Amino acid sequence: MNKLAKLNAFALTLLITGSIDSVRNLPMAAIFGSSLIFFFLFAAIFFLIPTAIVSAHLTANTPEGGIYQWVRLAFGERMGFLAVWLQWANNLAWYPAILSFIAGTGAYLINPQLAQNKFYLVSFILPAFWFLTLVNLRGVRLSAKFANFCAFFGLLIPMLLIIILMVVWLLLKNPIQIQLTTHQIIPNLSNPEHWIGLTAIMLSFTGMELATVHINDVKNPQRTFPKALASSTVLILATMMLGSLAIALVIPHEQMNLVNGAIQTFDYFLSAYHLKFLTPILIALLILGSLGGISNWIISPIKGLGQGAQHGLLPPFFRRENRYGVPYNLLLGQAIFVSFICLAFLFLPSVNGSYWLLSALTTQLYMLMYVLMFCAAFVLHKKYPASKNTFAIPFGKIGLWFVCLSGLAGCIITLIVGFIPPANINIGSAWLYQILFCSGLILMISPITLCYWYKSRQNKIIVPESLEKVLAK
Repeated sequence: MNKLAKLNAFALTLLITGSIDSVRNLPMAAIFGSSLIFFFLFAAIFFLIPTAIVSAHLTANTPEGGIYQWVRLAFGERMGFLAVWLQWANNLAWYPAILSFIAGTGAYLINPQLAQNKFYLVSFILPAFWFLTLVNLRGVRLSAKFANFCAFFGLLIPMLLIIILMVVWLLLKNPIQIQLTTHQIIPNLSNPEHWIGLTAIMLSFTGMELATVHINDVKNPQRTFPKALASSTVLILATMMLGSLAIALVIPHEQMNLVNGAIQTFDYFLSAYHLKFLTPILIALLILGSLGGISNWIISPIKGLGQGAQHGLLPPFFRRENRYGVPYNLLLGQAIFVSFICLAFLFLPSVNGSYWLLSALTTQLYMLMYVLMFCAAFVLHKKYPASKNTFAIPFGKIGLWFVCLSGLAGCIITLIVGFIPPANINIGSAWLYQILFCSGLILMISPITLCYWYKSRQNKIIVPESLEKVLAK
């Protein structure tokens, strides 16, 4: 791991940005029109910035990195395992969503209508995820290099291009689909349905803490992580908000597709500028960027889950690691779960509806994890006070309370609006959506009780003294 141990702030910024920033998330925010500006700023103030500050503070001032270690140090092993379980479980719903984006983008090279074919998406998702799982069995070193390469060429370049195309479009005074007036930007907040856009945008900002599991692979992490987190925060907010706005400006609401809305926009821009020959190149870059993001997300949460397994919260079968230090049984078990979850595309009447359901479910689980993280920050501030040579939240205890309460407020609001079915997406009946949504939450969270039961049972097993002597020999 010598090369990973020399990661500098720039390389770490690319790793964090590539894990969070995604062209895939742009259509989900763009579908809410001008109000996306308000919700992006709201999410930045009440979630993205607090998450980055708290992650930097905990990384710099606690002996261990990652959500499992932070919550474990604050509340014990079981709560730490719950936190990392939520981080891992939300990905089970996220993987089919991001892979469906790749499938929809690739469909543009064959037949764009395939992006709305549920059976095409499922037939693509299953082999693609199993292939990436097998690649990640080779360990973190190759995964990190691949993710940084993809973040630069497959994420930053397309993001920068779509923003430039939008600016040129506005300068040429071409027609736009939304109005950027104060009345349109600030929605009627008394209407609960107008808050649904927050679900999509908060999902766009999740994962800031993910890279901290690599704390031992970074040179001078107490200084490097805060710098990288600050840089990536600015980069993520700017690219996500402007990229979503670019889609909302040119694609009519009724024609917007959550799976391939990004490539729709690129195709629209390039056709208008007579640059359509660049479309296949952009498709390749978008696929590359998405694969890089998945690569990091597949292995990082598994590493956190593996930490809990080493503390006896999972059977020995799941603690086994290969020669690359990868808990391979956990990784393969994850692939099996994802294979079942991707079948959700076959149960809702539209691809957009399935896509939204999986994304909303992902957001809900992740927000629960962040509630635990912000609460842990309160406790760890007393156990591990910041030293003069490390990053600390400004203004001491007052700053800590302000940042953590802001983050908790954003999480709680998102948890509430996550249960509201979207009115502008075909999800079938509201009761079907609620049944699938609540069932998904129960299905994702309930297995943690089996882990607790297993741990309790192991603690009750008493080995006789005579047997201990035999085993010792």
